[in-house]
Amino acid sequence: MNALFIVLGAVVLLFAGYRFYGRWLSGQWGVDPSRKPPAETLEDGMDYVPAKPAVLMGHHFSSIAGAGPINGPIMASVFGWVPVLLWCVLGGIFAGGLQDYGALFASIRSDGKSLGAIISKSMGKRAKTLFILFALLVLILAIASFVNVVAGTFYTPAGEGRAFGFVTSPSGNQTTAIISVLFILLAVIFGLLTQRLHMRTLWATLLGLAGVAAIMVLGLNAGFAMGRMGWIVFIGVYIVVASVLPVWILLQPRDYLSSFLLYAMMAVALAGVAASAVAGTASFQLPAFTGWSASGSPLFPTLFITVACGACSGFHAMISTGTTSKQLANEAHARPVAYGSMLIESLLGVISLIAVGMVFSKYTAGFFGSPSAAFAGGIGIMFAEEGSGAYNMIYALLTLSVSVFALTSLDSSTRLGRFMVAELLLKEGEASWRDASGLRRILTCPLVCTVIIVLTGCILGALSLSQIWGLFGAANQLLSGLALMGVASWLGEAGKNNKMFFIPMGFMLLVTLVSLGLTVSQKLILIGAGSAPWGDWFQLIFAAGMAVLAVFLIAEGVRTFRSQRAAKQP
Repeated sequence: MNALFIVLGAVVLLFAGYRFYGRWLSGQWGVDPSRKPPAETLEDGMDYVPAKPAVLMGHHFSSIAGAGPINGPIMASVFGWVPVLLWCVLGGIFAGGLQDYGALFASIRSDGKSLGAIISKSMGKRAKTLFILFALLVLILAIASFVNVVAGTFYTPAGEGRAFGFVTSPSGNQTTAIISVLFILLAVIFGLLTQRLHMRTLWATLLGLAGVAAIMVLGLNAGFAMGRMGWIVFIGVYIVVASVLPVWILLQPRDYLSSFLLYAMMAVALAGVAASAVAGTASFQLPAFTGWSASGSPLFPTLFITVACGACSGFHAMISTGTTSKQLANEAHARPVAYGSMLIESLLGVISLIAVGMVFSKYTAGFFGSPSAAFAGGIGIMFAEEGSGAYNMIYALLTLSVSVFALTSLDSSTRLGRFMVAELLLKEGEASWRDASGLRRILTCPLVCTVIIVLTGCILGALSLSQIWGLFGAANQLLSGLALMGVASWLGEAGKNNKMFFIPMGFMLLVTLVSLGLTVSQKLILIGAGSAPWGDWFQLIFAAGMAVLAVFLIAEGVRTFRSQRAAKQP
């Protein structure tokens, strides 16, 4: 089938989902534009800072996107385009969008607290503790995974030109590195212009976009070289600093400006699909369906774990209840920011599927070093022949966009971890770490807990991406099932309709528990045969621990839903 028809069909379905299902959800939950949000009632200039809708949309979209909606659908493409397309579209509308919107709504009605604190209201303190512990494990895996993604798009391999310092005639990685670093400086300038000099957002945006264009031109002509470990250290230091700074200095402006890269990347990709359909510059090679198993893995549950952020992701619920809810200026903005962002991300997943379809034979032959590279190559070949100047420029810009999104996810993940440690360890009546004492005061200190989280994630990330990516996918999807359960229990406690949550919640929990069970059994077989490296032991322990935590949380959820149903009966 022509790739253009696939994309157009996805756009129509996703728009209909936003227009009709999203509006119906708003009515069911009683979204109230006249109600003051936590960003206004609890404004502190640090974490609770009201943001304009476009700015908050940029932050939320950039944070949830990361590299997931590109890597996931491309890796799942071995099953064919039909199952991946169906899960991206239907999963985005009825599972991912529902989770993201519901989590944000629950948080703004709970003083901007995280999902752990929200769960505490309806399921009890024990469930809160278990959920936060589970979420912290997922965040550490996320940091480890994205540290590798970013470092992989920055570093200069040994023997490839200059090993450290500025270079002319840069490689793609060296260009990506210097542009990304300069992007951080540009974001700080934007934050100062809008928040301290009170420049109008429109004029600051125009200046910011001009700055983005300038650093891109610079990056195509000069780059920066450094080894992989050097970049891992740099990234670790950066995300520590970004997590403890006021949100308006770096997080808000960086994510807002980076969202324009994402929009531009999607626009370029859509233009490429249209151009290739008209001019026939590239052919769509991906089969519709390759079978119920691929590369030795069954379609169920592998497909639903692998696609991840392109359809449903527990990480999104963490963003909704961690940073976005503290910046939402009006409840009416919740649907476009949360539900809308998820559906745009599903569209990005479909675009990624089309991109790999243009180079599928080379991708399966191992020609590309990563799914992100296959994405850039697939879009590039729609416009020009491989190796041409136009192809190389598009390839470099798309690779840059992917690394920028992964870096924004790192910023947000680290800040979320800081919030969760505080909610886990602070006692009733303690407003901040300064009110605590002893070891709790040390561990809840923003700088200390941030350093611990980042150090753990960076050490894991420096070891081997292949050992943690699969675990992150399963943990992330299991977190989604638990997030759906948490929001459903809160809505039930608040007397609102929560029936739409039960089918996606049950499906996500089933998929991920089956996946973790398969992982545990496979690693036990390898360990029993005496041929297991450290990575297999790591995966076994992590998978078993997450499964146990999840089972306890599911039991708490079942108990809560039974109590709520009994309370409704006369």
